[in-house]
Amino acid sequence: MATPLEFGLDTFGDVTRGADGQPLPHAQVLRHVVEEAVLADQVGVDFIGLGEHHRPDFAISSPEMVLATIAGRTTRLRLGSAVTVLGSDDPVRVFQRFSTLNATSGGRAEVILGRGSFTESFPLFGFDTAQYETLFEERLDLYARILEQDRTGAPLTWRGTTRAPLAGQRVYPPTEGGTLRTWVGVGGSPQSVVRAARHGFPLMLAIIGGDPRRFAPYVALFHRSLAEQGREPLPVGVHSPGYVGASDAEARAEYWPGYQGLMNTIGRERGWPPVTRDQFEREVESGSLYVGSAETVAHRIAATVRALGLARFQMKYSSGPLAHERLLGSIERYGREVMPRVRALLGATPAA
Repeated sequence: MATPLEFGLDTFGDVTRGADGQPLPHAQVLRHVVEEAVLADQVGVDFIGLGEHHRPDFAISSPEMVLATIAGRTTRLRLGSAVTVLGSDDPVRVFQRFSTLNATSGGRAEVILGRGSFTESFPLFGFDTAQYETLFEERLDLYARILEQDRTGAPLTWRGTTRAPLAGQRVYPPTEGGTLRTWVGVGGSPQSVVRAARHGFPLMLAIIGGDPRRFAPYVALFHRSLAEQGREPLPVGVHSPGYVGASDAEARAEYWPGYQGLMNTIGRERGWPPVTRDQFEREVESGSLYVGSAETVAHRIAATVRALGLARFQMKYSSGPLAHERLLGSIERYGREVMPRVRALLGATPAA
């Protein structure tokens, strides 16, 4: 029997430019994200993930608020974060926001928790980045305990070092089925892979550069760690950037300027050298940039799904100032052409 395969789209609400070449207001970008999600729903995409950031080049700082708006304009699209920066948030409030979204959307909410590759939220909310690891570890443990309470109804007691303790308390609202699907996003740390398995969360690998097959040992480690914990197998997904154009040449030409600008902005902050066109071309040919025609992108995704045994592929479809109209075209091709082609190549079935 063919294996179900889910397809997602992710965005950080990258600030795009208007016809005059100037950056659009954040408010307009947010409205565009809603329009993009509505189109994704119409063309059959399974999931939309919105990343949390607190900086001028990304418009989404409160994914749940945007997801709630999307929920009211869509019917089947699953709605989640990509990622929620748990180390600078409160697990109780995270659960409450998403369990509320789950109720109002008819059970379509998901959470992808992560440490976050950007740290702007920590000083903004009064957290010490020196406690970066401890904050995430403790909050992930508390969040897992909240999910357990949601399943069993038992009062919650918890104690840590970075938050006030809980003693026999309950977190509301509970989900209707006792299940809020939650993934842990991982950038390639073996310790993070083992931690996700220990808590029993599906694994979402953020692969933004290099040959995706190099992550196969992490997938094997995840499955081995689950077995050692006596847990059932859990899904593995991948988040990677991409863009679907009318042809390979057109896709590369349209995607490159925004990609160059985004990577160089981040690179200046982190001490990276400027990205070159040759590096870009290598990533498109054999790395983790899924850029090209629908046929090319479908073959690249199928190869990654096959190599890593994935249950979901999420394409980060926005890239710096790449125009809203072009993003809509890419979403249309992804849903109507790429997804069915990948499933045909793999003999996979649509997700339920």
